Amino acid sequence: MPASPLPAAVLFDMDGTLVDTEHLWWQAAAELAAELHHPLTDTDVPEVLGQAVEHTAAHLHRVSGTALSEAELADRLGESFAGKVAAETIPRPGALALLAELRDARVPTALVSASPRRVVDLVLSTIGRDWFAVTLAAEDTARTKPAPDPYLAAAERLGLDPAACVAVEDTPTGVASATAAGCAVLAVPSSDVAIPDGTRITLLDSLVHADLALLGKLGAAPAV
Repeated sequence: MPASPLPAAVLFDMDGTLVDTEHLWWQAAAELAAELHHPLTDTDVPEVLGQAVEHTAAHLHRVSGTALSEAELADRLGESFAGKVAAETIPRPGALALLAELRDARVPTALVSASPRRVVDLVLSTIGRDWFAVTLAAEDTARTKPAPDPYLAAAERLGLDPAACVAVEDTPTGVASATAAGCAVLAVPSSDVAIPDGTRITLLDSLVHADLALLGKLGAAPAV
């Protein structure tokens, strides 16, 4: 029986996908928003969940009318989030086992995050840097998610066509970024925010159920 195909590469989001930090990001945003007299509600979710620091800072500046600048808000958000991540970084169920399976099969992996480099480095110091051939943080591309730039850059650094890569994401923002880059997407939601349907988007409830066979199937060339 022929061996199952392997994905060309697997490109992982970080917050909410590999590590359980998405709730820490929400906490950081909620605490700052409360100080600005704008308690976060469900209407704020698209402007916070999966978004870069600068995007959420701009949103809070807009809705609160604060005299603080967007840059000051971004600095405060970044400091708060980094402190929370340093105190609590927990791998998502199945994440490290899947990384180990990919390493053993010699499938290259990349970390593709919209978080600042200092937060990415904090997480890597906990889960290990050697899992990834490439790591990208928010500062590493001109635009971050939901633009395709981070996933395009990861594929380019690996010397691969993005269409042959599988991205693993947890939010609509991340899925939009990976899809726009041409990647197949395995979406493992970290919240109850709906992930949009798509021809190369596969939903899974946990990385515990992901394996090489599934990722190889997702990374197969799309039908034309």
